[in-house]
Amino acid sequence: MTSTPMPPGLARFNVLPDDTVRAALLEACASPVWAERLLAARPCAIPDDLYAASDAAMAELTGADLREAMAGHPPIGRPEPGDSASAREQRGMAGASDALQAEMLDLNLAYQEKFGHVFLICATGRTGEQMRDALKERTGNTPEQEYEIVRTELGKINRIRLARLLEDTFEDMSGRLNA
Repeated sequence: MTSTPMPPGLARFNVLPDDTVRAALLEACASPVWAERLLAARPCAIPDDLYAASDAAMAELTGADLREAMAGHPPIGRPEPGDSASAREQRGMAGASDALQAEMLDLNLAYQEKFGHVFLICATGRTGEQMRDALKERTGNTPEQEYEIVRTELGKINRIRLARLLEDTFEDMSGRLNA
């Protein structure tokens, strides 16, 4: 019986210096608590071990930790210049009409005024209209409901970003961080 070799990205995740991995993790999610919990989970035998550690860390984040993580995400429809991850994830807004973009701006501002934080959704694969509809619907939530939805959405985003880090085998990340 042969065992499946460890994916190269996961192998590098397991052995790169803490500072390099921490910096890469903080680019994926701005919560230092989350990043430290993933560092403590090393070594991971398979990618699912890393994803499970991420899910467990997300479940334990406090409200303050969640706010810190959300602070690393730009509003939907307005990715930060040079933030290729957000631009890629928000691709559904790239071709949105001027009217939809203006509506999203208004809805985002109303959401932020009500909840005190950015509207967070796993935008990967969603159209601008789907994100707008979700934003409209979620604005009616209580703050408690919204924090749990944000926790779930952030967990989805983190899994996507972790998978990308493993695919990139941390080579680009570690080279850029150590340059």
